Amino acid sequence: MQNAQQLQYLKVQVETASPGELTLLLYQETVRSLLKAKQLYAQGNYERMVEVLHKVRSIFNELIITLDLQYEISQNLKELYLFYNNYLAQFIINRDETLLDETLDFAKGMLETWKQAVLLVKSGKGN
Repeated sequence: MQNAQQLQYLKVQVETASPGELTLLLYQETVRSLLKAKQLYAQGNYERMVEVLHKVRSIFNELIITLDLQYEISQNLKELYLFYNNYLAQFIINRDETLLDETLDFAKGMLETWKQAVLLVKSGKGN
């Protein structure tokens, strides 16, 4: 029952979110999934870990698709997403945990930055 309520809440949240809030949701899911992947790695559940990491890679690809590449910052973000997408692919192959940790640090940084940006826009100071 609680899971159905959570899914309904998430559905409403996504349907009513601004583009900035949708991006924030993607970053939140990225961090959550990377933390889950670390947990699965520690437990030796590599098959499930790879599934979770493919989800993160899909999120990075979605973020790339949404970029307006006429701006330099968008081009830089695209390069970062591709870089960390490659890190995850290398982690899946080599199991070098520093690659996963660095990707998580990147995602946490983007999440915090995006939270601040959304707050600025909501407060009217970001216009």
